[in-house]
Amino acid sequence: MQILNDWKFVLIACLTLGLAPFVPEPHIWGKLRWVAGGAVGMSAMDWLDLAWHGLPWVALLRLVVLKVVRSEK
Repeated sequence: MQILNDWKFVLIACLTLGLAPFVPEPHIWGKLRWVAGGAVGMSAMDWLDLAWHGLPWVALLRLVVLKVVRSEK
């Protein structure tokens, strides 16, 4: 899983898969607003879509946390 430790790959994934489609707003942002609003009417496909578009952001968060933990040692 060396690819998940590659900053360049994770950043590119966030900017492409994590935000696409970009118009009228980033897809992940719309899904997060939907969930924050109570997730009324979300189907299983919508939840899987949220997971798919959110995965690069989770990988980025993981890298940031690992960087902070390693710098504290």
